[in-house]
Amino acid sequence: MTPTLYGIPNCDTVKKARVWLDQHGVAYAFHDYKKAGIDRAHLEQWVAAHGWETVLNRAGTTFRALPDGDKADLDAGKAIGLMLAQPSMIKRPVLDLGGRTLVGFKPELYAAAFA
Repeated sequence: MTPTLYGIPNCDTVKKARVWLDQHGVAYAFHDYKKAGIDRAHLEQWVAAHGWETVLNRAGTTFRALPDGDKADLDAGKAIGLMLAQPSMIKRPVLDLGGRTLVGFKPELYAAAFA
């Protein structure tokens, strides 16, 4: 299976992950969820594996710009709804390796995944 990297192309962290994959000769598909969107099933899977607190990017400008009411009383369901409405709130990148996913980019975790 070819890994799939989910993200948006202009994100610096996604760019770093793509450079790492390219430099290490890893073939991958890129899914731009700004253009192609993301479905509920993927988000539910990622949240089940990593927790909504990891998958939802609360440090980004999109989340911080939300009205306080939207940011209050967050749980998995509400976080998934926010990320479906605005995929730029998903922590980037998400690397789908088939049997598991990595959220964010850390070179040592990518190295271990492809060792």
